[in-house]
Amino acid sequence: MKISRQPPVVRSLKPSNLPYLSGAWTPVAEEVNAEDLDVIAGEIPKDLDGIYIRNTQNQLHQPRGRFHPFDGDGMIHLIDFQNGRAKYRNRWVRTKAFNAEQEAKGSLFGGLMEPPSLSTRRGQCVHPGLKDASSTDVVVHAGAIVSTYYQCGASHRLDAQTLETIGPDPWTPIDGVSAHPKVDEHTGEMMFFNYGLNAPYMHYGVVDRHNKLTHYIPIDLPGPRLPHDMTFTQNYAILIDLPVYWDPELLKKDIYAVRYFRKTPTRFGILPRHGTPDQVKWFDAAPTYVLHWLNAFEDGDEVVVDGYFQDDPTPKPLAGAAEGYGHMMAYLDLSSLKPHLHRWRFNLKTGATTEQKLGDDLVEFGTINQRYAGRPYRYGYSAVGKSGMFLFEALTKHDLLTGENITIKLAEGEYASESPFAPRVGAKDEDDGYVVSFTTNEAQGRSECLIIDAKRFADGPIARVLLPHKICSGTHACWAGRKFIENGIDP
Repeated sequence: MKISRQPPVVRSLKPSNLPYLSGAWTPVAEEVNAEDLDVIAGEIPKDLDGIYIRNTQNQLHQPRGRFHPFDGDGMIHLIDFQNGRAKYRNRWVRTKAFNAEQEAKGSLFGGLMEPPSLSTRRGQCVHPGLKDASSTDVVVHAGAIVSTYYQCGASHRLDAQTLETIGPDPWTPIDGVSAHPKVDEHTGEMMFFNYGLNAPYMHYGVVDRHNKLTHYIPIDLPGPRLPHDMTFTQNYAILIDLPVYWDPELLKKDIYAVRYFRKTPTRFGILPRHGTPDQVKWFDAAPTYVLHWLNAFEDGDEVVVDGYFQDDPTPKPLAGAAEGYGHMMAYLDLSSLKPHLHRWRFNLKTGATTEQKLGDDLVEFGTINQRYAGRPYRYGYSAVGKSGMFLFEALTKHDLLTGENITIKLAEGEYASESPFAPRVGAKDEDDGYVVSFTTNEAQGRSECLIIDAKRFADGPIARVLLPHKICSGTHACWAGRKFIENGIDP
């Protein structure tokens, strides 16, 4: 392995034993380029051609108050596979907040667990004390990497080869872009939404394959909400109004406290992809919170939506947590939230809603073959959480036709990333390819990239590729094939 290091950035973070600044969440302190990565088990398939990208919350500076992992500075990690070889690089996302804190040589913003008054300047997100860390989601659109922040920062673009920050998209609306914009690889379009504190409280937009904003409309909600994800079909966009949001009375006092309004239904808003506000059809469903969707598709008069239904969206504080961190620890713990795979059906003619539980396993952070996004599909891939921590200790393949689940558990002390599907070159069917994941191995003090043959999922990794340093855990990842990067579509 050949490694070259970038000039260091200003960093003020002190060593800590807090759970999301230590262990598998220990931030990386360097940016590197690495060529000819060492393959320590198996072989890299020669028909794996493209890039796997992961966004991480990688804190740079000493927090001003209690630290929530979602406050961490965005860092993108990329591994490029071609002709049976691999190379890697990582870079911080150079947001306005990143540059401001580099100049100040320390933290300027308070964070998610603190009142806005702790920030020395107003943030750039819905919560006015938060900086736009661009550390939540990552997709590829119009030939570039796009990173976003869940509380509606800017859409930041990075070069898909060098990882250098190009900058915020010039079309970014004043209300920002939430995490989880969705890219339709068949058209190259990227659909997105945002939410805010003022009416109409949500907007929805479409950006074409050339990165031009072509559609942007208001979506009227009853008040400020906290949606996290959206999904789509070939013809429709699906937005969400969930009964878990900031307490309206406390919000008037500038207190951002999340409550579960158990008697309020979950509402799904379905509209044509390029539709108008009056075309939104709302459907009521059982109250819950859904952090992420798996996929959606059309079935006759019905729109079918698959996602992760939480049985306990606002769990009790986690026992044994450090003082002041119990609520945070529980809200990050899949075993506390109890999410399971769930299916909703919405009849566009009759207005009827039907629901179906697809399994009892506590799983989340699902991925699919993106060529089937918005279309009928069979397979999904989910992460299994470690009890008590926001870490993934196993991966599951779902066969939604037969109901069969296959789960592979990682070694003790080894934790996966969100694990997207990568179609092999010349793939013939939906699961003809690989599941790719970065791991953080606390037992061995290193990180690897795992490659799993999706058709032989139970066999586990067919290759393990050593990364040049141990990476920090984080949230989301994606796969982009080389032809999709070059052409902006993958029909």
